[in-house]
Amino acid sequence: MKTTDEIDWQKQSPYDRFSYFIAMKVDRCKALLTTIEKLNLNSTVISVSGNKHIFIFPPGQKTLRSAGGTFPFSNMSPFLLTAHYDRVENSPGANDNSIAVFHLLKAATILIKRGIGNWIILFTDKEELKAGESFEAQGSFSMAQKLKTWGLEKARIFNFDACGSGETFIISTITDSILKNNNNPNLARVKNDIQQLRNHALKTVDALRLDKVLLAPTPFSDDVGFLRAGFAAQTITLLPSAEAAQFEEALRKNPDFANLLISGKIKTSPEKRNLPSTWKNLNNEGDTVSRLTPQFFEQLVRFAVELCG
Repeated sequence: MKTTDEIDWQKQSPYDRFSYFIAMKVDRCKALLTTIEKLNLNSTVISVSGNKHIFIFPPGQKTLRSAGGTFPFSNMSPFLLTAHYDRVENSPGANDNSIAVFHLLKAATILIKRGIGNWIILFTDKEELKAGESFEAQGSFSMAQKLKTWGLEKARIFNFDACGSGETFIISTITDSILKNNNNPNLARVKNDIQQLRNHALKTVDALRLDKVLLAPTPFSDDVGFLRAGFAAQTITLLPSAEAAQFEEALRKNPDFANLLISGKIKTSPEKRNLPSTWKNLNNEGDTVSRLTPQFFEQLVRFAVELCG
């Protein structure tokens, strides 16, 4: 039997638009913009390389309307909270990545109420890649190149992906595995920046007294596109505690697990059996609202807000 919280969460703002957003034939960009307008948030759409990225700024910040305009927080170090709003074709995309988008919408309303103003929220397009496409085809890669021209090299980027199932915070270390064997001196700063982001995430977890946290490699996300463009980005995801424990055990037994995730060989490897069930149900018809755990939503929203606090 469903609890009251499970029944009512989609009646609460902004989640009251969630069912429509994950409908199979909906224009997700248009639906998201309609929701943003309903929430009276300060937003703008910026197209880069054919992808439509949606920015939300604190009230009073002028949005970039032309190539010659000034971007908010230029030459500063705001918190940039990101989540991709695209999904794999024929998947509802409830956990990947619709729910993270709605969590950040909720976080935006709280940040505004609290008068916190050092943040930007970015909903990226084209995180999902088709067979044969490189990470440079990701929307975050071309978007990051624009961020450089707008003076946002110092932005502190936290990427939220698959944040709707479970209560264990997974602070991704996948970029460590990518950088481990890369001796490019230009990436020394990126390595340092990633560590600072991770430390801040861990400090935030401690401040909120969240005791279920795991540092572990995760499937690629927008963090890889940002990394290829020279930006540090820390991905945050969630897993049910039982799945997190089983995954941690698999990592101990096979140190090469991260490389299998990066290369994509995990799909054909016997180690695929050790992937968390939550991840196995992403990018397919199994990514439905029934797999979400709304009793833990508030934890993620509080975490996103506290990052900027």
